[in-house]
Amino acid sequence: MTLSYRALALLLSYPTEATRALLPAASEELADDARLPGPIRRALARLCEEIAAADLYEAQERYVWLFDRTRSLSLNLYEHVHGESRDRGQAMVALLELYRSKGLELSANELPDHLPVFLEFLSTLPEAEAASLLGEAAHVISALGERLHKRGSAYRAVFGALTALAGDPADAEALAALMNEPDDNPDDLEAMDKLWAETAVTFGPSDVGCPRAEALVNAMNAGPAPARRRPAAQGAA
Repeated sequence: MTLSYRALALLLSYPTEATRALLPAASEELADDARLPGPIRRALARLCEEIAAADLYEAQERYVWLFDRTRSLSLNLYEHVHGESRDRGQAMVALLELYRSKGLELSANELPDHLPVFLEFLSTLPEAEAASLLGEAAHVISALGERLHKRGSAYRAVFGALTALAGDPADAEALAALMNEPDDNPDDLEAMDKLWAETAVTFGPSDVGCPRAEALVNAMNAGPAPARRRPAAQGAA
């Protein structure tokens, strides 16, 4: 079990007074994780300070602008492969069954492919198992980090940390396919309306780019079940 995944899930959660109160503990946990390169640990500390010091409404607006209004930065992993098609629903059902097989139940408003939820799940697993499963998401994680880097967003530090923790590096071809997709601009309201009106947008090849349900199930079958703990989308510690 590693608490760094929970700390990173907290940083990727919608900012509230409750989540901001947990930031000092999250920052300390990440600062002590020797698996993370020094520059990334320092960048994570700055991000914690930035979220904590900002006006709460401004922090919330920035979060929504990045991750909710910008579809190419969506934190829902399967959206980058299946868009809103039926395939995404089927993949999420399989992922949800994986969680349940390990004794974890989500609340009604939690999506199993939401990255903070996935990270909470990983935090219940042995380190090697968690790193292996995170590697299944390496392509999407790297693409999100690159897009945030282009925007100059401090949130890119979270994805740098996840890349360092992943058991396998992102496949170059799969990453290139994701990066070739349009990076939508939330300031272009007409384009955003058109994008969100579509129901089956694909952000990359259908067999790469996020943790595939089949791969996750196969990887978990041989592993011992972790202690029961319900993941929370808001990164509760």
